[in-house]
Amino acid sequence: MTDTVLLERRGAAAVITLNRPDKLNALDEALMRDLDRATREVAEDDAVRAVLVRGAGRAFMAGGDVAYFHAHLDSLGPRFAEMGQGFHASVKRLRTMPKPVLACVHGAVAGGGLSVMLACDLAIASRDAQFSLAYANIGTSPDGGSSFTLPRIVGLRKALELAFLGERLDAEAACALGVVNWVVDAEALEARAAEMLDRLAAGPTFAYGRTKALFNETWERPMAEQLDAELASFGQCIPTHDFAEGTGAFVAKRPPVFKGR
Repeated sequence: MTDTVLLERRGAAAVITLNRPDKLNALDEALMRDLDRATREVAEDDAVRAVLVRGAGRAFMAGGDVAYFHAHLDSLGPRFAEMGQGFHASVKRLRTMPKPVLACVHGAVAGGGLSVMLACDLAIASRDAQFSLAYANIGTSPDGGSSFTLPRIVGLRKALELAFLGERLDAEAACALGVVNWVVDAEALEARAAEMLDRLAAGPTFAYGRTKALFNETWERPMAEQLDAELASFGQCIPTHDFAEGTGAFVAKRPPVFKGR
């Protein structure tokens, strides 16, 4: 893996760092490719029980590398579908891997950066974070799954407002809309994110995965089918170590020690 994306293991957790700080971690062909590799590695590794996605330098991700795109206008059209496939595979993995994914964001969170953050299950932001869908500002429509995730979080009208106008949201406004879960002071961001990551990595990973799948699939199912899916999912959790541990700990009035299986 090249240096545009770094992958670090912290016990049962993995940390993916977007690493083009001189370009505010903007997406170019190399970063798309490397993010594809990193997300595949953590998704397929059963030893990884929680994932953190963060950005190096002054921003989480300022969207696509617009200067790169403009410099390659003549060849970009025929190549973009291939380039974007890897990026979209990464987004899909973040959204669907059966383990919790936490985004830790600061500075610019724009365009493809907002799409990546929205694909994560939870997000913690520093007070200096600025959020913008931004695609209309360069004359294109959204990618990275934001046309799927954003309307489900903020509602259709607000999503269209953000898409059409390309205006920025500060961290408090993003939190009020449900775009992020928590806002903290900049100096506390990394510590609070690490604390939450450790908590998720120590949790009942199999149950988290089933819960994530149920919530992701609820939009496509009528209630009767969702109820059946809940029963099936609960049944899959019953034979696990963590269900036995969780129920045993409840009866014994002690904290559970989950193994993620």
